[in-house]
Amino acid sequence: MSDLHTRMAALSTDVTAAVIARCGAEVPYYRDLPREVLDGEVARSVTAVHALLLRTLREGGGVRPGDLTRLIEWSARRAEERVPLEAVTAAYLVGAQEWWRSLTAAAEPDQLAEAGASLLTCLHTAMPAVVLAHQRAQEDLNSEDKRLRRALLTALLEGRPYAAPAEAAGVTVAEEHEVVAFSFDADPPTRLVQSSLDAHTGVPVLMDPVAGIALLPGRPDLPDLVATLARDAGSPLLAAAAPAADPAAVPAAAEEAGRVLDLVQRLGRPPGFYRLDDVLLEYQLARPGDALARLAAKLDPLAEHPYLLETLRLFVEHGHNRRQTALALSIHRNTLDYRLQRVSALTGLDLAVPAEARLLQAALTARELS
Repeated sequence: MSDLHTRMAALSTDVTAAVIARCGAEVPYYRDLPREVLDGEVARSVTAVHALLLRTLREGGGVRPGDLTRLIEWSARRAEERVPLEAVTAAYLVGAQEWWRSLTAAAEPDQLAEAGASLLTCLHTAMPAVVLAHQRAQEDLNSEDKRLRRALLTALLEGRPYAAPAEAAGVTVAEEHEVVAFSFDADPPTRLVQSSLDAHTGVPVLMDPVAGIALLPGRPDLPDLVATLARDAGSPLLAAAAPAADPAAVPAAAEEAGRVLDLVQRLGRPPGFYRLDDVLLEYQLARPGDALARLAAKLDPLAEHPYLLETLRLFVEHGHNRRQTALALSIHRNTLDYRLQRVSALTGLDLAVPAEARLLQAALTARELS
């Protein structure tokens, strides 16, 4: 079809102009580009693809390996320039439509079937390769982005200079943060957790899913965020947070949040959000030393009577409410009273005396921690 090749070659400039005009009008990404970029780099790319299509008209067959290599290279370059894949595929389809429109005007009736088959063959070969190359380049970019963001997060958590990592990652570090340590019952996909945090805060959140820690800029509504995160991830979680008034305070806040999370895990607290103030007494009791061991030893006389330990634990959990405790244990109130009397007799601490009741409660916490 050498004559059709000649006619289409003469129309190449018009076809390129039509593709550029439609992309600028119909495809959001291209619509936002400066006119000089559309008429320059984008027009050159369209012209190059038309050259490949012209070659197939002249020589027959599909896209040659060398041409396919160039298409893959261009697609990877577009990905590196952060051109969305949907914009790339839209541009190819607009180009195919304009090419076909010109073909129908330039070809003889007996040439259309072969010319159409040639166009479809090119698209069948080129499009999967272009999409795959773009996706692989995007994955490489995402991996590099993640590496840079992890480096920035590490610098902040370790109290090291962070200006250079922030610039490399393209992140503006906020002055104030909430440092959140978290642990899910299950292991939801990292991308799902990241997306939920980003959507809730409205900015990309620095997060290390392995260490289970995230830096949330500003002062977000953390109880609501944790509830949303649990819903989005489909898994309950324990989360603890500490505020950092400036980036220099991030390491200390991370340490506090981590200790609170460890504490509520050891205490078997239910899923939800915790701060230091929620476990202040337990936090102090958790400090290792002879006092903690001696406090826990107050309950040693109950070691051979696990049902008494369980009764004491539920009695404390229900705020010393005998009715609710009896219901939780499925026993009669008289049986509960007998068990509590046994606890007092074995430990030498009377639950009816407020100071001794507080000591028993503290001893129960110390025993759970140890």
